[in-house]
Amino acid sequence: MEKDICVRCCFNECQFPLISSSDGRVEVRTAIPKGGFSKLQKSKVKWKSNGDAVFHRDCWDTLVKTSRVRNKKRAPFVLSEAEKSLVKEALKTAEFHDSLDTVNSEASRIADLIKNAKHCVAFTGAGISTSAGIGDYRGKAGKWTEEDRESVSTDAALPSQGAMKEPIQKKPRVEDSDFAPVSNDGCTDDVDDDGVEDEDDNNGGVPYEKLRPTYTHEALCKLVQMGLVKHIISQNGDGLHGLSGIPEKKLSELHGNVFVEKCEKCGTRYDRPFYVLDDHASLYYEELDDFGSTTLKKPRHAKQCELCGLCHRTGRRCKKQKGCKGQLIDTIINFRDNLEEEIFSTAQEHAQSCDLMLCLGTTMTVSPANELVEMGRIPLRIVVCNRQKTDVDKLCVLKDSSGQQLGSRVFGDCDILISKVMQHLMTHDALQNWEQQRDARMKEYDMKRTES
Repeated sequence: MEKDICVRCCFNECQFPLISSSDGRVEVRTAIPKGGFSKLQKSKVKWKSNGDAVFHRDCWDTLVKTSRVRNKKRAPFVLSEAEKSLVKEALKTAEFHDSLDTVNSEASRIADLIKNAKHCVAFTGAGISTSAGIGDYRGKAGKWTEEDRESVSTDAALPSQGAMKEPIQKKPRVEDSDFAPVSNDGCTDDVDDDGVEDEDDNNGGVPYEKLRPTYTHEALCKLVQMGLVKHIISQNGDGLHGLSGIPEKKLSELHGNVFVEKCEKCGTRYDRPFYVLDDHASLYYEELDDFGSTTLKKPRHAKQCELCGLCHRTGRRCKKQKGCKGQLIDTIINFRDNLEEEIFSTAQEHAQSCDLMLCLGTTMTVSPANELVEMGRIPLRIVVCNRQKTDVDKLCVLKDSSGQQLGSRVFGDCDILISKVMQHLMTHDALQNWEQQRDARMKEYDMKRTES
């Protein structure tokens, strides 16, 4: 699964600049100063034109510590005020990757934890879907990271021209969760009138209908089938867990699903092969809220939600209950919306029964979902695989009375770690056979997303 990394460390003082898979690394992206990076004097970092940089873990730690030193005599080297600002800005985006040896070692430990668990639960976020083509929020190129950086990059100046500006505080974000939208209009940005996707205008992301389960999605489904994972609690709304084959009763989608709508009158749920949200109606209310007026025409079915201020109605009506004909609404939980009580209650029950929580691809910053992570039975065993640091990291490395580490903390990509874990949970032949069937499963997914 993993690729052999061989890149150069961007720290100019690094004595051994090549970074391979046997080294831990850090990837960051900083703000672009006014005039570009060429204006920096005696720069200690070779920043790329877009603000990206990659470092050995030790080199990055040295840079961060130096950027915080106030007494220049105590600093290991001189870092200009301009570059200190750039390092501090980059720190907000840092993504960490453990060495391959560390990943292999932790994969073995995690497999043992899964084998010995009586009620293992997986808690997933946008990070398990990034390899499918969906963006995340908190990564170095995440949706919210980019928005915050724009406010810095546009007018950011070197100290001689004025201090770097702090990011503008924006109003609460509609989709402030680990579920990251792919395309604002659901799927039409990159499709021309002839129905052909155009690479030149592909700026809206991958349409939801074209997303397919990643290795991690499929592995979790396999572990559920094997009885090793009892339940999946997901913050994602991309529908990939269900598409991979996770039974509805084994899945709690806390923030909804863009392929599921329900009747606001009788509650009947509809699982669709297409994106169900009416983004046009929501945009109508967004523009009214932001500007006081809009040129958009209000859809006849549109109704503004009292909580999130958007429109949940999809424009379709209920047909399953005789005489119902209630308006159908999407199931997505926007910022300020309440979670569906039954779904959250089921997730709570499994979280409280849990003796091993696998947290994959999530920073665990969205409440109340993140509260579920620490509800498990004592001793609390938590595994976290994510590129960013989290508040739960310290719990992963706690030790029991015998000195044994309770959980595991891995920095890196979920697909790489989980592929290693599966090697310890399945025989070689069984794993090879299952992985070789992925192409056949992809055809099944295609059929499910094209059903009328």
